[in-house]
Amino acid sequence: MNKLIINKIAELTGAPKKIAIIMHVNPDGDAVGASLALYGILIREKHQVTVITPNEYPSFLAWMPYCNNILIHKSEPQKAEDAIMDADLIFCLDFNELNRMGKLAEAYKKSNAIKFLIDHHLSPSVFTDYTISESKTSSTSELIFDLLVALNKKHLLNKDIAECIYVGIVTDTGSFSYACNYEKTYLIISELFSHGIDGENIHRLVYDTYSEKRMRLLGYCLSEKLKVFQEYHTAYISLTNDDLKRFDYNTGDSEGIVNYALSIKGITMAALFVESGDFIKVSLRSKGNVQVNDIAQKYYKGGGHYNAAGGNSYKSIDETLDEFEKCLPYIMNGMIKY
Repeated sequence: MNKLIINKIAELTGAPKKIAIIMHVNPDGDAVGASLALYGILIREKHQVTVITPNEYPSFLAWMPYCNNILIHKSEPQKAEDAIMDADLIFCLDFNELNRMGKLAEAYKKSNAIKFLIDHHLSPSVFTDYTISESKTSSTSELIFDLLVALNKKHLLNKDIAECIYVGIVTDTGSFSYACNYEKTYLIISELFSHGIDGENIHRLVYDTYSEKRMRLLGYCLSEKLKVFQEYHTAYISLTNDDLKRFDYNTGDSEGIVNYALSIKGITMAALFVESGDFIKVSLRSKGNVQVNDIAQKYYKGGGHYNAAGGNSYKSIDETLDEFEKCLPYIMNGMIKY
């Protein structure tokens, strides 16, 4: 980590401050885990901290420590925007583009707070005063642990903070199935377990509490909405607004579904297209040297990691799927078609 930035954080947090922590739209386990871990650290040092998410977080994370303190902008817009405007410091966690904070961006741009980005995605844009970006790190939650060490404040780590960091690492590595080939990640996990966390129970809480409707949605995706293009080593699943209504969709219900398409033998790229009001949420996953981050940037104004990325399409679902299918020969031959 950049020592100058670490010193700046140490200087600015030396006395109690008003601090806002912002997650990205449709926050996942890493965004929630990293944000709540940082919240836990800062409140232990007597700061006044507000954790803000643009919209709802997945229900399977509602058990997490400090979760009741998350302020949802969609539900309480004025309160969330006031917290941003009143903040002395703002930490943006687990995203690298201003538009990833949705409608919070307007208040954020007006804020006079000193702003920090802590993230692990490729190619961060410049929208904060200071940036900590480590793309080789498993997760932003792991970066929060690194920050704690760099600030010489590992004594602040407790079971609640450890659980938040663990959730972030587990979910962003697919339960240690990708982005986790670094020894340091497992040394950190060992440190977290030394604080009394229960890995088996956390796994049950995150992965074994799905609703019946969510499971039926998964079955529908695989039996009715899965398209496979063996000649291009690609598969995708699409869900329309009508599909979501049929299964009483809740935030987080489509989490991980794209990985089922990627698990098919011979498939090296998978996509999930989910209609979300007037736009299409696109999730991309790959194996080997298929760089989906590049695809997400060029087609969907998004980004992410080499093998896991996403963005949005503002065309209709039919137009989006048609364009994707037509571009497959170019994509899988390493030639992005504009």
